[in-house]
Formats: sequence, structure tokens, C-alpha cells
Amino acid sequence: MTSPASAQSHPVPSRVAAVPPPVDFATKARLRSRAVHLRMHRQSVRDPEKFWAGQARELLQWRRPFTEVLDWRRPHARWFADGRLNVAENCLDRHLATSRANKAALIFEGEPGDVRTLTYRQLHREVCQFASALARAGLRRGDRVAIYLPMIPEAVVAMLACARLGVIHTVIFGGFSAEAIKDRINDCQARLVITADGGWRRGRVVELKANVDTALAATPSVRQVIVVRRTGQEGVKMQPGRDVWWTDFVLGASPEHRAAAFPSEQELFILYTSGSTGKPKGVLHTSAGYLLGSMLTARYIFDLQESDVYFCTADIGWITGHSYIVYGPLANGATVLLYEGVPNQPGPDRFWELIERHQVTIFYTAPTAIRSCMRWGDEHVRKHNLGSLRLLGSVGEPISPAVWRWYHEVVGARRCPIVDTWWQTETGAIMVSPMPGVTPLKPGSCALPFFGVVPVVLDDTGREVPRGTEGRLFLKQAWPSMLRTLWGDGRRFRQQYWSEHPEYYFAGDGARLDSDGYLWVSGRIDDVLNVSGHRIGTAEVESALVSHPQVAEAAAVGRPDELKGQALVCFVVLKGALPTPAVSEELRRHVAKEIGPIARPDEVRLVAALPKTRSGKIVRRLLKQVAGGEEIRGDFSTLEDISVITALQTNV
Repeated sequence: MTSPASAQSHPVPSRVAAVPPPVDFATKARLRSRAVHLRMHRQSVRDPEKFWAGQARELLQWRRPFTEVLDWRRPHARWFADGRLNVAENCLDRHLATSRANKAALIFEGEPGDVRTLTYRQLHREVCQFASALARAGLRRGDRVAIYLPMIPEAVVAMLACARLGVIHTVIFGGFSAEAIKDRINDCQARLVITADGGWRRGRVVELKANVDTALAATPSVRQVIVVRRTGQEGVKMQPGRDVWWTDFVLGASPEHRAAAFPSEQELFILYTSGSTGKPKGVLHTSAGYLLGSMLTARYIFDLQESDVYFCTADIGWITGHSYIVYGPLANGATVLLYEGVPNQPGPDRFWELIERHQVTIFYTAPTAIRSCMRWGDEHVRKHNLGSLRLLGSVGEPISPAVWRWYHEVVGARRCPIVDTWWQTETGAIMVSPMPGVTPLKPGSCALPFFGVVPVVLDDTGREVPRGTEGRLFLKQAWPSMLRTLWGDGRRFRQQYWSEHPEYYFAGDGARLDSDGYLWVSGRIDDVLNVSGHRIGTAEVESALVSHPQVAEAAAVGRPDELKGQALVCFVVLKGALPTPAVSEELRRHVAKEIGPIARPDEVRLVAALPKTRSGKIVRRLLKQVAGGEEIRGDFSTLEDISVITALQTNV
């Protein structure tokens, strides 16, 4: 999850026939009609403070009610600032006096097939015990903890235990390398790391603890490492005085823990996402506003009902895992299916087998996964009874009309509405989506803005473009779940999101609005690629490449890819080594080692020179054309050396 941002540009017809909502869906849904939806949206944008105050009072459990709604001093927003609550209490404790106490909160299935169910009462007990153990270890409000775990219940427990204490967590995707772990830990100065001996991935053990050990050789802030025994492999090194097994860490800790009440703007988590420079951005989210955004969107967009079994395939290390596996669903009292593995292990029907066996009703996944399943064949879907499904979702990148139709017809049997959602790590919650059962669906469009959200599409001068015209996507007014800043880098926060037109938040995507007001997101317009739903900064890849002793210069670009959305292509100038396939493969491995397997280039092209302007700027638009197999075109007048173009063409 992705970090939800655009990846692939799809042609947008001037008029697209809308798919009507499924008959009778809205009769049982939270939103019973399109008229109700549009009326609520009008109210939310005309008087957003009144709307959000009403929702916050109705949905959240407050220790001290707020009297202030929004303090908006662009670009900094403070929501419900004088109120106090606890996020973990809102996700767990509030349910214990209700019938949800013995309802399944998490149904976990590991890739090998092991299953574990935790009720809300049991999850609360584990979170309280781990919070007690963290407090006993000296963790206090405002400290930072890094979580590097597979998709297991302990990841959810660790996040909620941190929230219970006011400790700021940063979850690091389990596919990241030791170098990426080190950079994130050092940036936030984490005191403690929570990891596992390993995790299961495609039938093999990913040695997470070994990656942490390598990273911690250069992370002086870390004092302790907590290790979950997940795979049980031998040879896991435990450093005396620093490393302790999870079971030993919680031994003797009290399972009773009184959650502290924190100010609404208490920092909740830092989540690192790739940016247009080599350094990942530490997106900071705070408590009440973020929780309200994730809770309200989960409630309405997924139409959560008491009997639902909700399955989101995102990893816990991305914002989708935070908002729509942990905080949003649990605050609503939902039952969440948590799956450790990949969709084709042991076979290409694993998702469909999980849905059938656990009677999943809501399925939320990425277009990358849908394209893979589509390529593997309809027969793997059709051999399972998916009659329990009532709602499908898409996240992470635009979904093409053809893939949308396959998802709708083959997986949803034409009876399940699809919520195609657009949002980002920075927005914290879904910004644009159909409302299930009431919004006519246009394959390929993420449809209409959520409550309180006002998207605008502007040209380079800051003027709104006509309907149907491509422009840059901005958001017009503040919303509760918006990022508050970038950790330790307020200047970059302003520059990245508020410098284009300071009165608007800049999303970094190209988009257009059609004549019906539906939003069509076309792709990133900054130097961030979306590969299989994962945001990868080209500068970060280039930095990894030039760290190799044989590399003089490098440029990374994306090309359209039917399966991944975008493929990563790197152009490299060597210092002196012979340009051989072995060198290209070595550089691919080097990037994977420096950043993680998700950033491994699909192709490394060794070239004599890169196209540059006279001022020394690399002309990436030309490299994108070469990578995509297009004819090189455009204005070459600013190039320092026109012969580079000929060399690139012959190098293809």
C-alpha cells in the first residue's frame, strides 16, 4: 500500500457508461440513498467544523470533551486540540461492556496455514500486558518504537500498546533491507525495536532478526530489541543485555492497564514514505483527527456491519494497514482477517480459498494483486464459493477499466459494489471513493469526494481547469486525518505539500474531473513511482546506485507495466568497468540490498552518458520515452550534447 498514490495513466473517455448500484444493497446499508449522501456531503463542505465536531462527538470516546474544533494556520492544522482521549481505548476498551467483547477482533492465518483467533477481550488483554511490559522497560509518552514484523497479531498488539502509552510507533515494512531499517530508526531516534525471528513469504523464511542485527550496528539510539518467535528457525542470534524474546519480555507484566488520556494532538505514529529526494519522509499523524478519519471512512465506505468479516490484504507496514486493518476497523468493532502470506502460496487460489473458508464479506486489495489473479485464470476463482462477498475494494493505484470489469464480473459476480479508493499516506484516510450501494460506478474512476473533502484540479498558474481537462490535483480545505508535518523536517513539509499554491494541499498526482464531477487520477507528476502499489522514490534508487563503487551516475524512471502498474528502469554510467550483463545484475542486487526487494530494478541499462541540459540537469522525460520503447521526441535545444540521444537509441 501501498502507499496510496497514482501509478498508471489510463485513457479517460469523455463519457463513460455508469454501472448502477446493485439492486437492494442500499436498503441495508448505512447510507440508504444517493440523495442522503449528497446532502451530507453538501453539509460537510459548507460548514466543515460543524460537521466534523458532530462526527467526533458521536463516534469517539472522550475522556475530556473538546470545545475547540479547528485551529487552521496554514499549513498547520490542530483538530479538537483541547480534548483528551486514548486511541487504544477507542479501539478496544469501549467494546468490552458490549456484546462485542466476545466477538472475534482478529482472525489470523499464517502462510503455512496456522490459524489463531483473538476476541476483543483477548486482544485487549494482550495489548494491556504488552503496554505494562513496555512501561516497565522505561518507555514513556513521546518515545519512539520501531516495529519490523510480519503480518501477525503481535504487530497489531504492539501498535495498540504504543498508542495506549502515548509512545510513537513507526512500522517498517518487512520487505525493507537493513539499510532502510537503519535510516528510519536513526531519523526518529527509536529507543526500542520489535521484530521476529522471521516471517513466512512464498514458502520460505524471511530472516527479519538478521536484518535488524545488521541495521543496529549503526543505530546508537536503540537500547532493547523484543523478538517474537514466529518461524522457530535455529541460529537466531540474541545479544545479551539487548535482545529478549517476546514471551520473556511480557512475563510477569500485568494484563490490567489503565489507558492514559492524551491531548487530541498527541503524536500517534510516524510512517516513512518515499519522496522526490533520496531521504524517506517521516509522515507524522496525531491521535483524534486521524482516528476519526479512519473510523468514519471505514464505517461508510466499507459499510461495516456487525456480521461482517473484513479482509484487507495490505501489509501492516503501509498506511492502508494502519488505517484499514488496525485503527479504522477496530474502532468500529469489526472482525478483521489478518493474513501473513502472498496470494499464490501454496497456489494461485489462496485469496479465494481464504474468502470461502472464513466467509469473508468485504475484500479490499490492490490492482496489482487483481491483475495477477486475472492473469492466473478465472478457473482459480470459480472453483470457490464466494457467495459470502458483498463488497469489493481497490487501493494503491488507479485500476484500469478492463481489470475493474474482471473484478466486478468474475470475483463479485456482478452483485458486489466496488469502492475504488484514492488517498495517500499523507491524507491518513480515504479522500475519494464511491459510496457503496448509492453511487453509480464508472470503471476506472474513484468517483466522488468523501465528506468534507474538496478536490480541485489546477493548471500550472493555479487556475481551475475545465471539466475533462488534465491538471494537477489539490485538496482545498483541511480535514482531520491530514498529516501534521514531516518528522524533524518542517521546511520539507511546507515545500513538498504547500509551496505550489499555499492555500491548497498538493497531492502530487495528475487528474481530471469529468462532467459528472467524477475524479479520474492519471499518475504521479513528481519523481515517485508506484510499483506494485509501493511508492518508490527515484532519488532513493539513484542514491543507492551511485553508492556502488563502479557507478558514476544514475537515473531511474518508470515505464508502464501491465502487471505492476509501473516497472523501474535505471540508466547507469559506469566509472570504468565493462558494461556487461553481469554488472547490470550486480547493480539490481545492490539496489535490493540497499533499499529492499521491492525496489529491485526491472532493468538496468548501462549507457555511455545521460541526456543533460547545459545546466547539468538530467532530462528524464527522454529516458522515460526510451524506457517505454517510444520514439524520442520533444525539444532537444537545451541538451548539452545531442549525440547522447543517438547513443540511447542504439543502446535500446
